[in-house]
Amino acid sequence: MVDYHAANNQSSTGGVQIYMEQENDWDRDLLLDPAWEKQQRKTFTAWCNSHLRKSGTQIENIEEDFRDGLKLMLLLETISGERLPKPERGKMRVHKINNVNKALDFIASKGVKLVSIGAEEIVDGNAKMTLGMIWTIILRFAIQDISVEETSAKEGLLLWCQRKTAPYKNVNVQNFHISWKDGLAFNALIHRHRPDLIDYDSLRKDDPVTNLNNAFEVAEKHLDIPKMLDAEDIVNTARPDEKAIMTYVSSFYHAFSGAQKAETAANRICKVLAVNQENEQMMEDYEKLASELLEWIRRTIPWLENRTQEKTVNDMQAKQEDFRDYRCVHKPPKVQEKCQLEISFNTLQTKLRLSNRPAFMPSEGRMVSDINGAWHTLEGAEKGYEEWILSEIRRLERLEHLAEKFHQKAAIHESWTDGKEAMLTQKDYETSTLSEVKALLRKHEAFESDLAAHQDRVEQIAAIAQELNELDYYDSAKVNARCQKICDQWDTLGAFTQSRKESLERTEKQLESIDELYLEYAKRAAPFNNWMEGAMEDLQDMFIVHNIEEIQGLITAHEQFKSTLAEANKEREAIQAIQSEVQKIAQSNGIKLSGANPYTTITPESIDSKWEKAMDMVPLRDTALQDELNKQNSNDTLRAKFATQANTVGAYIQAKMEEIGRISIEMNGTLEDQLTNLKEYQKTIMSYMPEINTLEGYHQLIQEALIFDNQYTSYTMEHLRVGWEQLLTTIARTINEVENQILTRDAKGITQEQLHEYRASFNHFDKDHSGALMAEEFKACLISLGYDVENEKQGESEFARIMGIVDPNGSGAVTFQAFIDFMSRETTDTDTADQVIASFKILAADKNFITAEELRRELPPDQAEYCIARMAPYTGADAAPGALDYMSFSTALYGESDL
Repeated sequence: MVDYHAANNQSSTGGVQIYMEQENDWDRDLLLDPAWEKQQRKTFTAWCNSHLRKSGTQIENIEEDFRDGLKLMLLLETISGERLPKPERGKMRVHKINNVNKALDFIASKGVKLVSIGAEEIVDGNAKMTLGMIWTIILRFAIQDISVEETSAKEGLLLWCQRKTAPYKNVNVQNFHISWKDGLAFNALIHRHRPDLIDYDSLRKDDPVTNLNNAFEVAEKHLDIPKMLDAEDIVNTARPDEKAIMTYVSSFYHAFSGAQKAETAANRICKVLAVNQENEQMMEDYEKLASELLEWIRRTIPWLENRTQEKTVNDMQAKQEDFRDYRCVHKPPKVQEKCQLEISFNTLQTKLRLSNRPAFMPSEGRMVSDINGAWHTLEGAEKGYEEWILSEIRRLERLEHLAEKFHQKAAIHESWTDGKEAMLTQKDYETSTLSEVKALLRKHEAFESDLAAHQDRVEQIAAIAQELNELDYYDSAKVNARCQKICDQWDTLGAFTQSRKESLERTEKQLESIDELYLEYAKRAAPFNNWMEGAMEDLQDMFIVHNIEEIQGLITAHEQFKSTLAEANKEREAIQAIQSEVQKIAQSNGIKLSGANPYTTITPESIDSKWEKAMDMVPLRDTALQDELNKQNSNDTLRAKFATQANTVGAYIQAKMEEIGRISIEMNGTLEDQLTNLKEYQKTIMSYMPEINTLEGYHQLIQEALIFDNQYTSYTMEHLRVGWEQLLTTIARTINEVENQILTRDAKGITQEQLHEYRASFNHFDKDHSGALMAEEFKACLISLGYDVENEKQGESEFARIMGIVDPNGSGAVTFQAFIDFMSRETTDTDTADQVIASFKILAADKNFITAEELRRELPPDQAEYCIARMAPYTGADAAPGALDYMSFSTALYGESDL
């Protein structure tokens, strides 16, 4: 039978209130239906007899047999296990009233407020009052202490019935009247706990009388639960009496209470194990993702630190394209992985903290700080690699320009020196006449003048070769060899020139005649010719500019050159006039000229030819300079486009960063609403991605155009990329913070109003909106919440204790998450190692060890195997074969070395 002794020792104000309400219900609806009165008489009589028979007696008529109060006091002593005051054995009415009052006083002492029930009514045999009193006793001693998942009394009993009958077809328990009419619910309760007593599949919903009688007979025969109901009364009543059904069903609850405790213990263990399994999976996922990300960084950094030089601009631009592909394709997914890794780590730590587990410590080298350090090294390598590529492109561009200029000048010089050695080494003066020798001498003087004019070109060639060497030109050996050959040849020409001059001077005294006109022609033609060659060289000179100012400078210089052409043309005409005068003198004096001008190889035809070529080159130079000006204008337009977009994106990122800062402080509504709003806000920010891609497109065009500066904006693409990544990371972290708050709220049972109160208090004292409270701000916040931390001695020690909880690292600041964790710890309860050990002890039938068979019987298969695989063998003196140590296993779940 049911043991009610434990219930006798518990009472509370809440219990009193419950019974007041239930008794008021009794006054309103009791005995309104004769069928209900019949059912209650039978049920309450059977219930009372189930306890009175322990004392060797029983009642036949419930309103008559309790009139003298003797059996009523005996009933209360039996179900409470306590002694009542000694009854009065007299037969007078006053003796009966005194006995009944003693019983009613005892009921009232248990926290039950009796409404409208007096001793006189019981003594007078008032059926309504007698049944009401018995119902009050049943509520107090049979139903009040029923508790299922934080619900109690009637609601707890109903929830227990629903849970136990849920797997059964045709059973849907929603109340304590019509849900029991077909009898299947009674049979389901018995079958759930004693399947050997009921063949449930043989029962039919359309035969309620058979079903009810079967359940009543089995309960009375095998479960020692007396038959308190009549099957025909229940079936023939539209709405069976609720109190009668509750009284009978409560007998089943108490009969099966032992099995209920085992199920509760198993549920607690399942809950703890499920949390542990989920945490272990999150730890494995973190370790795997961290290892993969660190390995990618380790493989990427050597590539970014490689400084192998290329020979051409095209080769370096190919490297630049590979780097751009890395930035746009390979790196972004890794940025997301890094962000997800940090979010997973924070979520895992929050779950471990909420379930009283020790904090997760990743394996060596895989901490979030390690990953951030490796990431910082990676970004440093990126920056250095990009700067190196740009500087190499500039260097190679400069080298290609210098190499082309070197070979152009060298070719012109080699063309000029061709045949000069043979000319200087011939001895034609030995057989020449005086006039011819004089002519040869003058010619040599003209050559010396020409030679001096070419000295500048030779020096330019040597200077260019030296610069190519200093800039580490890849083909420096070939350049040096050609330069050395030119210099050696130049020295040889100098020596030969001096030797020929000395030879001509030795014979100068014998040669007096000289053709002054030829000499004059040669002296003026040579520098003019050199000027024209220099002009043509300048007109063909390659140029590289990077902005409009540089090209405009070249255009100005070219215009100045064109302004000198009129004077140059006058000099050309003067030189040609000398040659015309020679022809005139020769014709007028009948002189037969022997050939070309003896003093120079420069003919009037060559001067005219070079002049025409130079004049043809001028418009070509105009066109080239104008094309370059158009290109620089186009580049300037591209700079302006990039700058406009960059300034817009930069301002957007800055505004959003500030806005997120405000949102994280001023968030209102439920956490779910905040989370939804933040995710919508995240979508809004992600919708701005096309603007970033547009900016990347402009940046790519700028790099392809080799534009290295931009005076229209202070933003760089790298700066904006970092800002964008920080914006995405910040909103992701804010979302994760709200998710962790939801986890804390759900795990700790914090209400939405409490969270609002915590947030309002935290924000009120967070004067600088930094998202953290300094020590004094946190103390003021605690005082506002009712904590006594102002007392000089006790208050200071209490505040130091609280600071040790919320700020274990001693940083001097308290985050909102730490504040919530502290407040939830102060107001809620959590699973502990002691509770888990107590649950295992219930499953082990109070033994200090448990067997694999018991675990498999009481727990789901996967969690049972989880325990078996991790429990160490039990080595105590009372150990049995296959005994497992559940105590050390429970302690290990919470990271404790002992209980």
